[in-house]
Amino acid sequence: MPLSFRTSFSFYRSLFLFSFLPQNQIPYKIVSNSFHTKTRRTPFLLTMAPPSILRDSEEGSESDIGENNQPEINWEGLGFSLVPTDYMHVMKCAKGEKFSQGTLMRYGNIELSPSAGILNYGQGIFEGLKAYRTEDGRILLFRPEENALRMKIGADRLCMPSPSVEQFVDAVKQTVIANKRWVPPPGKGTLYLRPLLMGTGAALGVAPSPEYTFLIYCSPVGNYHKGGPLNLKVEDKFYRSIAGNGGTGGIKSVTNYAPVYTSTTEAKANGFSDVLFLDSATGKNIEEVTACNIFVVKENAIFTPAIDGAILPGITRKTIIEIAIDLGYKVMERSVSVEEMMNADEVFCTGTAVVVTSVASVTYKETRAEYKTGPETLSEKLRGILVGIQTGCLEDKKSWTVQVD
Repeated sequence: MPLSFRTSFSFYRSLFLFSFLPQNQIPYKIVSNSFHTKTRRTPFLLTMAPPSILRDSEEGSESDIGENNQPEINWEGLGFSLVPTDYMHVMKCAKGEKFSQGTLMRYGNIELSPSAGILNYGQGIFEGLKAYRTEDGRILLFRPEENALRMKIGADRLCMPSPSVEQFVDAVKQTVIANKRWVPPPGKGTLYLRPLLMGTGAALGVAPSPEYTFLIYCSPVGNYHKGGPLNLKVEDKFYRSIAGNGGTGGIKSVTNYAPVYTSTTEAKANGFSDVLFLDSATGKNIEEVTACNIFVVKENAIFTPAIDGAILPGITRKTIIEIAIDLGYKVMERSVSVEEMMNADEVFCTGTAVVVTSVASVTYKETRAEYKTGPETLSEKLRGILVGIQTGCLEDKKSWTVQVD
């Protein structure tokens, strides 16, 4: 029997048999690059990976994906799109309980009840952070405890339990180590990590899920925007209404992002890089670009919208403010009007994905404002310092980086 057919047949036969087993009799095999371990069972969560991945696991060839067996990937052409890696980290928790030991599983699809809280009511949040390979071969994380704390704030807002800071950071480290060969060479990109916290238990009524899953997967990525400085369009028809005061704009709720698709799709079709949204209360002040914070520069002063519950407290944003203050710049967090932005000297965006990216122009209705770009700008100076610290090229005087051992 051909191997591919035999493997696929074995896989689906196993799923068929599992459906008739009591939960306490479902077999599990947890694999990592360095150890085999038994942990809490995760009955609903099965690895639904392609047959090729299942074949590796079944035939014990996980040693073939060690760090020395580098993936066949063009690091030079790396963009910001999903490249499936080897492992993901999974941790489960019932309502009213605390998260305990998680497990490493081969990367693949997961099985959910149609009535899962994440599918029906959007009870879920996510984070984003990166692992960086240094010139001397080390792998660094950047302020991962900040992501853990932000996830906890989001979990509290959506009535979910969350991993502790220590559990979060340890799970991130385990995921990086298990996928070490996917961390790009220095200067070629980063390993993007996506922690997810979601209600995965079955529930019909509008209520918190009875069960939760914390999951981390990763992908090597390059630049988020490959076209250089951004050309933004101000959205004056749609608002991130769920992001108003008292809403969920201050957390990374999964429900915050799909509402922007209409605006961004239209803007990109008309040649813009992204969309800048205004506050829903007055329609006069800037808030955020689709997935990043925004800064406005006028002479020696830097302005950015204040964190008031409507705007995501970006970790890159927080870091850039600290670096700018150390450099002697005056940074003000307050309301910033469209008019003030249109008369600025320089505008730039910050975020885990975009890092620090200059804005070349902003178009508001029929008016287009253009800004300074290039190597002499403040944004490039700030980006150089930030990336230097993240990649170990500059001294980390504030202990922002964490080495993955």
